[in-house]
Amino acid sequence: MPGKNYAAAVADRDHEASFDPRVALENVKSKSYAKFDETVEAIFRLNIDPRHADQLVRGTVSLPHGTGKSIRIAVFATGEKAKEAEAAGADVVGGKELVDEISSGKALDFDMTIATPDIMSEVGKLGKVLGPRNLMPNPKAGTVTFDVGKTVEEFKAGKVEYRNDKNGNVHAIIGKVSFEVDQLLNNLAALTDEILRARPAATKGRYVKNLAVSSTMGPSFRIEHGSLDELAALAKG
Repeated sequence: MPGKNYAAAVADRDHEASFDPRVALENVKSKSYAKFDETVEAIFRLNIDPRHADQLVRGTVSLPHGTGKSIRIAVFATGEKAKEAEAAGADVVGGKELVDEISSGKALDFDMTIATPDIMSEVGKLGKVLGPRNLMPNPKAGTVTFDVGKTVEEFKAGKVEYRNDKNGNVHAIIGKVSFEVDQLLNNLAALTDEILRARPAATKGRYVKNLAVSSTMGPSFRIEHGSLDELAALAKG
């Protein structure tokens, strides 16, 4: 059951209302009541059928102001590529020995993984461990690459992966409640532009059913559908 703080936050909210993006983000900030710096998330409800491979939405986007969250990255690589990953700031680096450690029950003390293509035959053995946790490196997400140094740096700087869930929704972090509204707005614009450009060719009719923003503990605020193109234009400058 929602607590009294949440009840107070939604007491005067019109559940059917839609807002200008800036106003929606201002509402998210003003209705935040937790004692910690809540994460702000965008939720896209898409008109796709996730049962069909040609309607899946997945990719990455670099948020201009980052996420406000420090992430731990594991890189599967050997030789010079392992050294490159370490120099770029990867938190865990290893080859077959790292695969074996994870297979034997090593704690997964990382938030995402990157792998060079030549070691994916080994990493693939971890499918049952990494897959359910959405930690498997994937070419579509740009996390299977020989350019490990640049990729580590980009994700450390605020690049995020997005993917639809089984209901056709995309949830993605756009910052923290402590961010300025303009920072959240620019991050939301970058994400919206990327989601719109990722529209599957097989999708018919309205692609984005609705878009809302919310904080970890607070209520969500729906954004006016007509603002989507404006957000995309903002991202393009």
